[in-house]
This record gives sequence, structure tokens and C-alpha cells, in this order.
Amino acid sequence: MIQSMTGFGKHVIQLPAKKITIELKSLNSKSLDLNARMPPAYREKELELRKTIASSLVRGKVDFGLYLETTGAEASAQINEEVIIAYIKQLKAIADGDDLRLMEMALRMPDAMRTGREDIDEDEYKTIQHALEQALSEINKFRSEEGAVLEQDFKDRIANLKELLEQVVAIDPDRQTDVRERLEKAVSDITADVDENRFEQELIYYLEKYDITEEKVRLANHLDYFAQTLSSKDSNGKKLGFISQEIGREINTIGSKANYAPMQQLVVQMKDELEKIKEQMLNVL
Repeated sequence: MIQSMTGFGKHVIQLPAKKITIELKSLNSKSLDLNARMPPAYREKELELRKTIASSLVRGKVDFGLYLETTGAEASAQINEEVIIAYIKQLKAIADGDDLRLMEMALRMPDAMRTGREDIDEDEYKTIQHALEQALSEINKFRSEEGAVLEQDFKDRIANLKELLEQVVAIDPDRQTDVRERLEKAVSDITADVDENRFEQELIYYLEKYDITEEKVRLANHLDYFAQTLSSKDSNGKKLGFISQEIGREINTIGSKANYAPMQQLVVQMKDELEKIKEQMLNVL
């Protein structure tokens, strides 16, 4: 079953003194492009969190956010008294003003407030890891649901291509007859005498040149292989992409050999179906 690279997952942790929110968003990308946003205090765990995300999501442009909202006692920052006093002394030396006004100015200065960086508690980190797993579960579920929609679309378009190929096979005898008649007419218009044996050899040569038997067989095999890969257990967008390239190669060859308007019209329809498959393929994991 295929998976989409588009997804969203979110999980919220409510601790006694803080609320932590984990969000994951993903879009299509050729490889894993992971962008992480988190408070400085949690940066020491970033590498571990990245590895967890990479092993689960594999590929895609992923935005990972860890947001902290402090509540209760931890929500209040502390005034850095030593720094404030030093700022006030410096301000008094260069400007007149009452102490209250100078304090207001000092409070705006760098490092006037002290929040204090604390090491991450091990139990808290385990809770964050569990929350990340929940968010990953959500985003993978989202990806699977989107993948199911893509899979059905691919099945429909492969079915359309098979139907168009059947039409190509059905009109191929008429095409060969038409090509033969046009070649014979072209020769009949020539006033010079023509060696019948030589003409027959040349005619066979040109008919073989326009023969699409191999292309029809290979195209049918590629379409079956695409359908088989589509229903496999793992999502393999790159493999499906390679198969679709082979499908396109056979369709192009049939179009270049067709030399018959009704068949060329079918080839145009096949190219249109394949182009839609390729557009959607960009979003398959």
C-alpha cells in the first residue's frame, strides 16, 4: 500500500508546570528534508529526536516543532538584581532622572530578566519521546489515508491505459493494411518500371520497421508490473517512478512508429493519462 508524503500530526503534553506541543508537517521531497524548531533548552536532544523522525517518515520535506508554554510557578521570570543595579549606576552617570524612571530603562536592557536554564528532566524527556511517537503515528495515518486516494487514482489511470492499449492492438491490423496500401500507391505513381521482387523486399522491410508488436507486449508487461508494485506491502514511489518512465518510453515508440492517425490519437490519450500519473507520483513516498 502506497503512502503520500503529505501529512500532519500533533500531540500535546500537559505537565504540572508547563505545556509542551509537538507538531509534524510534511510535504513531498526527493529526500528527507527535516527542519526543526524547539526551545534552546531542548537542543541537546535534537539529534535523537531527528533520528526518531527520520526512521519513521523516511522521505519528505518535514517541519518539526516543539513548543513550550510555561504555567504556574515556572512561568514567572526572575529579576537579575545585580545587572539591574549596575545598569542604574551607569545611567545615573550619564543622565538625570528619578530612580523609578531609571529602573524602567534598566529593565529594558539585555539580561535584565533571568529565566534560568535547567537541564531536561529524564522523565520529562521520556514523556516528550512518547508524545513524538504519538504525533508520528498521527502523521503516518494521515499519509496512509492520502496514499489510499492516490492508489485508487493510479489504478483507474492504469486501467484506462490498458483499455487504450487494447484499442491500439485492435486497430493495428488496419494500420498495417493502410501503411501497405500507401506504399503501394506511392510506387504505382512512379512511371519507371519497378522490379516486383525488389519492391516486395523493400515493402517487407518498411512494414517491419513500422511493426509495434514488441512495444505492445512490453507496454502490457509494464502496466501489469506497475499494478503489482502498487499493491505491494511497502510504499515505493521511486520504483513506481522508474516503471512509469518505461511506460512512457514504449508509448513514445508506438507513437513514432504509428504513421496512422487513429492510432496516434490513442497515443495522445495515453500520454495524457501517463502525465497525470507522473504528476501524482511526485507525492508518493
